[in-house]
Amino acid sequence: MDEELLEILACPKCKGELQLSVDETELRCGKCRLSYRIDDGIPILLIEEASPIE
Repeated sequence: MDEELLEILACPKCKGELQLSVDETELRCGKCRLSYRIDDGIPILLIEEASPIE
């Protein structure tokens, strides 16, 4: 994922910083403990589509 894009993206729920997962398949918000998947290089930043981080 492009570093510049990653710098401007924020969690849609808390507006906090998102971290790219090691395998680059999701963006994670540590504050909300939510994970947003990345489909074909496009982050799906919909709260209702997020998964809880275990």
